[in-house]
Amino acid sequence: MWGIIPAAGKGSRIQPLAFSKELLPVGSRTGPDGRERPRAVSEYLIERMLLAGVTKFCFVISPGKSDILEYYGGRIDGADVCYVVQSQPAGLCDAIFHACPLIQPSDPVLIGLPDTIWFPADGLARLPADTLSFLLFPVSHPELFDAVLTDDEGRVRFIQVKEPAAATPWVWGAIRSPGAVFLDLSKLWQRRDPKDEYFGTLVNSYLEQGGRATGVRAGEIYVDVGTVHGYREALLALEHHHDSNRFAHTRPDPAPGAGTRRVVS
Repeated sequence: MWGIIPAAGKGSRIQPLAFSKELLPVGSRTGPDGRERPRAVSEYLIERMLLAGVTKFCFVISPGKSDILEYYGGRIDGADVCYVVQSQPAGLCDAIFHACPLIQPSDPVLIGLPDTIWFPADGLARLPADTLSFLLFPVSHPELFDAVLTDDEGRVRFIQVKEPAAATPWVWGAIRSPGAVFLDLSKLWQRRDPKDEYFGTLVNSYLEQGGRATGVRAGEIYVDVGTVHGYREALLALEHHHDSNRFAHTRPDPAPGAGTRRVVS
């Protein structure tokens, strides 16, 4: 199972930083040597992907983000890690589809955003494996996200992309897809002119052409750690949920170390 992590963005909302925003310390973890160290925000997504069964990670980075490679190296808790480069920022779709040369139709794929923290930690494991599926979270300001409209059986009907009057508070925070569907979405994206920047608009086209997707309302808290305010909210969320700190990446010699979108729980 692949975990695709788009990490090529500049993080302009929380700059200036001396490092990539995905390495922003949020909370702490205990390393294999028993010492407590700061925990990079992207480690929370990695932990959640590992809990769902990911065995291979693909980070999509920009040319200037070698610190992510240096931090994670080539292996995380037994899962292999590779890196592909997005030379110019061109939206989420462009970023995640940079991973396509690595994906086989039989490979399950998970996608998440590395500057977010959300609960429950096992949320990705609750998504069905046989269809494109979204882990949904209720938020206070769905107009800042992709709001996912579903029917009573959880079938996705439409995605409202950053619409001021969103019809639902439920937004997607992570994605699971069969490899074949992921590759089909990439082909559809390549055919569209102009190409979609947001994943939600691409999925709407996919649904119009007979595709199907499922939304699972299993999310509890979703925090975008993209601003100073979001950073504070993330710390509160971790304290409230007493994060288990089960994850500690074990590559040799580990490196030292928006607004918030708080959910309506």
